[in-house]
Amino acid sequence: MGLYKRKGSDVYHIGFRTPGGGRVRQTSGTTDKKEAQELHDKLKHEAWRVARLGERPKRIFEEAADRYLSEQVDKKDYDDKVAHIRYFLGHFAGRELTSITRPEIMESIPIKAVRKGRKRPLTPTTRNRYLATIRSLLLDAVHEWEWMEKAPKLKDFEQPPKRIRWITRDEAKRLLREFKEDCMRDIAAFGFSTGLRQRNILRLEWSQVDLRARRAWIHSDQAKAKRPIGVPLNDDAIALLRRQIGRHKTYVFVHNGEPLEKWDDWKWKAVCKRAEIANFRFHDIRHTWASWHVQGGTPLQVLKELGGWASYSMVLRYAHLAPDHLARHASAVLLHEPAQLVAVK
Repeated sequence: MGLYKRKGSDVYHIGFRTPGGGRVRQTSGTTDKKEAQELHDKLKHEAWRVARLGERPKRIFEEAADRYLSEQVDKKDYDDKVAHIRYFLGHFAGRELTSITRPEIMESIPIKAVRKGRKRPLTPTTRNRYLATIRSLLLDAVHEWEWMEKAPKLKDFEQPPKRIRWITRDEAKRLLREFKEDCMRDIAAFGFSTGLRQRNILRLEWSQVDLRARRAWIHSDQAKAKRPIGVPLNDDAIALLRRQIGRHKTYVFVHNGEPLEKWDDWKWKAVCKRAEIANFRFHDIRHTWASWHVQGGTPLQVLKELGGWASYSMVLRYAHLAPDHLARHASAVLLHEPAQLVAVK
């Protein structure tokens, strides 16, 4: 077939059969016949080497980007991946995958980003998300698509440990009193009672609730760890759910008869300001719920199941909040015997 033009187009297209009987059809991307012929001959030669010598065809970054995004379209963070890939195309477009080195990738990771018209530094966490995307693409090219022998090893940027932000019960009560909308207040209160993530509460359906058995459940495709979560409901949670009965046939929490598509961050910040509670995100409600549990004596392994965390290390962040279980071991390093301590006094 060689070179040809499609009806109504001046761009040359390439078509030929490979030695193995396969067929290659693609655009040359050019209206110049000489350039198109050169690309045709190059592709045909590579196809011959692949078939006869077992060599891998050379792939450029754009090919990998297109395939990767097409296979990630159902992922929750797809929009972030698109933004990351678009960024990396500015650095590696036209490059063969095998020619892209680890130092080049590490140097390409952005340090600052434009936010609200100003350039602001990116946190190590955000920079690691860029790394995660290109690492995932390259590993797919190795293990899934077999386009490469190996991928560069990309080590995450070191992330400083974050302090767990939680508030007291009195502060939580003060916060809830400042809400002007019942729906938002009830959603926040339900978070304090169950520790569920925001999206799980916003999209909670009546089919996921059993008031008589005092439980709810999150399906595996709704859970961050991809495992179903059983949610025991305490008295506060039951009371909140009963108040929602009759407001919507499908969804539990609604505003003006419709489920909330998105949490109103502006109103949330205003509520926190009125309650004089600083630096408190909605996700910190989950941290608060976990902190209250630990302080109340809930074992960490039980907390792991209640919160639906994938690993035990995730709940260890809260262990320092209730060191009471370690108190009996403190006497193992006494300088004096207990009777001698009385004498010393």
